Amino acid sequence: MISTATVRPKVVTITLNPALDLTGQLGEIALGEVNKVASANLRPAGKGVNVAMVLAELGADVTATGLLGAENHDAFRHLFAQYGIHDAFVTVEGACRINVKLAEASGRVSDINFPGVTVSERDIATFEATLFELAATHDVFVMAGSLPPGLSPEIMAEWITRLSDAGKQVVFDSSGAALSAGLAANPFLVKPNELELGEFLGRTLDTPDAVQTAAQALNQQGISHAVVSMGADGVMWFANGHGMRSQPPKMQVVSTVGAGDTLVAGLTWGHLQQWPQEKTLQFATALSALAVSQIGVGIGEPEQLEAIMTNVSIHSVTTN
Repeated sequence: MISTATVRPKVVTITLNPALDLTGQLGEIALGEVNKVASANLRPAGKGVNVAMVLAELGADVTATGLLGAENHDAFRHLFAQYGIHDAFVTVEGACRINVKLAEASGRVSDINFPGVTVSERDIATFEATLFELAATHDVFVMAGSLPPGLSPEIMAEWITRLSDAGKQVVFDSSGAALSAGLAANPFLVKPNELELGEFLGRTLDTPDAVQTAAQALNQQGISHAVVSMGADGVMWFANGHGMRSQPPKMQVVSTVGAGDTLVAGLTWGHLQQWPQEKTLQFATALSALAVSQIGVGIGEPEQLEAIMTNVSIHSVTTN
């Protein structure tokens, strides 16, 4: 599924609140006690950065933009060069946050996410100019992750609206107040998980039927593609009033960190390739399933991905 075409599809990823992810592996967390980590990994991240890495590995021509702290940007610059990602980040004063992710042997992951560097009105204006300069030469944008202090959800939603009005397709993945504002802007595709969408709706989405109802409502609202990830229970996708659900095979879970971002990358790749919905969903689900079997994001061995794909089941769901 990795592209060998000479013309690579272009895409912009937007990470407004990037982070250095410190992931530690340990047997089981003992709260209030000293915990010894068996292994650790520190790497540049943020949801949009993760998506950019996977898309670049798949063969896309990726430009990454957002707001990047000047004090610790070197690791990000090195990563972009390593993956052949065009760096269009706006540098701001301060340091990018460090998020701590503790992955237990059971597969449970506890996230300790920090707020990020505070951005100024001048930073926001500079980024906005960069974003719409990129819109002159790109049609697909992936906006993923949280917002830094100083950047309101309303401004972010305004950018989604302006891009959409200009004929651009925005793939959107966030949570909390940013998710609420983003959903109101009706982006081309949204990908919350069932917990994030349940928080937005003010109710628990604890069954596939509940997730289906919620995803269908987003599609009817005007969001062309409403995708909801459900972890081991698969993915629900509503588009044009038609629903599909995938079920991944049972995987040996090493870490769920980056699995949702990998799903977004897979969905975006299928869209860039103009694949039918069923093929895109099968591919994206397999890619995400592969992600939970490893530390960090990445494709690894294509043969392993192909094997997982053959064990992803896809079926239509009856609309409620």
